[in-house]
Amino acid sequence: MGYVLRVRLASFFTGAAAASFWGLYILHKDYKVAQESFTQQMKGLHESLDRRITSLESLKQTEVPQHVEASE
Repeated sequence: MGYVLRVRLASFFTGAAAASFWGLYILHKDYKVAQESFTQQMKGLHESLDRRITSLESLKQTEVPQHVEASE
């Protein structure tokens, strides 16, 4: 009876360890996918903001000489 119990316990713990490793692998993969998605969203927002700032700076540069000429 002791041998059968040891085999069952070994099988149970082997299955539990395999399931734990598999679960951790899936969680790690999910984390990497979520991180990549978040990075892409932030990159898109950063590029959009850079374009808007560049456009505002170019507008400001074109308006400055007009105001200087008008005040002289």
